Amino acid sequence: MEYVWIAAGAAVVALTLAAVAVRRRGSSERRASERAHEAAQEREPPVEIGESYTVGVTEFTDHHSGDRIAVGKVEGFVLFVDDVPGSVSVGDAVRAKVVSFNREHTSADAVFAERA
Repeated sequence: MEYVWIAAGAAVVALTLAAVAVRRRGSSERRASERAHEAAQEREPPVEIGESYTVGVTEFTDHHSGDRIAVGKVEGFVLFVDDVPGSVSVGDAVRAKVVSFNREHTSADAVFAERA
């Protein structure tokens, strides 16, 4: 019976250590994201309104309007691309025309122009 208690105690310790490791990894990822955001606020955007850029679609997000928005990057700068056809998938390259910046110029909105 004593061995059962020792094994149970060891399992609790192992689970606690695993939870702490996962939590710390999440925190380091969050800190890296915050540093990238701060760096983006301090630099000029690498895109200009009215210009078109080729981006690889890294993911899709849903806009509050219900629209499907493609996410891509130009030199690490995030573009949210609207009006992307349903046939476009993650990993596809598209041309997008920049139409506006967010308030802090850390990302931009663009509209789909064509497949690249």
